[in-house]
Amino acid sequence: MACILGLESSCDDTAAALVTSDRQVLAHAVVSQNDAHRPFGGVVPEIAARAHVQILPGLVRDVLRDAGLGIGDVDAIAATAGPGLIGGVMVALLTGKGLALAADKPLIALNHLEGHALSPRLADPDLGFPYLLLLVSGGHCQLLEVLGVGEYRRLATTIDDAAGEAFDKAAKLLGLHFPGGPAIERLAAQGDPSAVPLPRPLVGSGEPHFSFAGLKSAVQRAAAADRHAPADIAASFQQAVIDCLVDRTRLALDRSDSPALVVAGGVAANASVRSALQRLAADRGRRFSVPPGWLCTDNAAMIAWAGAERFGRGMVDDLAAPARARWPLDPDADKVRGAGVKA
Repeated sequence: MACILGLESSCDDTAAALVTSDRQVLAHAVVSQNDAHRPFGGVVPEIAARAHVQILPGLVRDVLRDAGLGIGDVDAIAATAGPGLIGGVMVALLTGKGLALAADKPLIALNHLEGHALSPRLADPDLGFPYLLLLVSGGHCQLLEVLGVGEYRRLATTIDDAAGEAFDKAAKLLGLHFPGGPAIERLAAQGDPSAVPLPRPLVGSGEPHFSFAGLKSAVQRAAAADRHAPADIAASFQQAVIDCLVDRTRLALDRSDSPALVVAGGVAANASVRSALQRLAADRGRRFSVPPGWLCTDNAAMIAWAGAERFGRGMVDDLAAPARARWPLDPDADKVRGAGVKA
């Protein structure tokens, strides 16, 4: 049994965790920066990076104390090395390098997206490879076949905004507080999802790619027209996103032999999104797996678990591992026509 210390600072959550190779979460802690970024309606990279520097050392001490361990009891250190806001990414990675050097422990420089991709296996011991993954978060919206640790084949991506980014922007248009995803979900529960006619970009198209920029623009026009209650706009927007996710994922399922549909990333914490995708999996005769809500949003337990998966296969990194603002899980995937750099 290996014990892995995980460190995460790719965006605006600072996190540390201790996870064992037999799926025990010995300790985990996340410090949100929502209050610092709320006045700006989104994450300010410089503020986030400075906060990570201030918070992360204390979190490492806290999780070691809570688990009753010292750094010498840890078998390896897994740190997010990208993708993300580069100033933040550097904090976890450099902290991990320093601890690895000082304690003479292996370093695992983790792709944050691989943390999300493998997180369902932490909560679901029976989930084996391969599986079809819908990775849906603030910065990414992709469909991938997860063939094994470090083995990913991308089937689809977004050509513009990610779903989580669209949630945040729609929330800002409606005057809701940051973070936008949970705010939209709460307001949508009070509205009529059929009240506002909104587009479903790319629904029915031949490739399972995503697009949310046009939907965001439609929300902007609906809010400016002042003819609909904010709760109805929120509910209609959320339903439009769900319809897009379900339609695109259905197409990918029909092209994949993977026996399970897995959903991960921050948007997977949305109860309505989860329910709709679970129904889709049942309709297509596929096993469905999604981590608990706390494991969907950014956290270090998923980084530690992905580190445990890699460590058990002898996949470690040296101290020259770089921090990366962009780092695709499938670097050989064809570029999608019309897609921006995030795809």
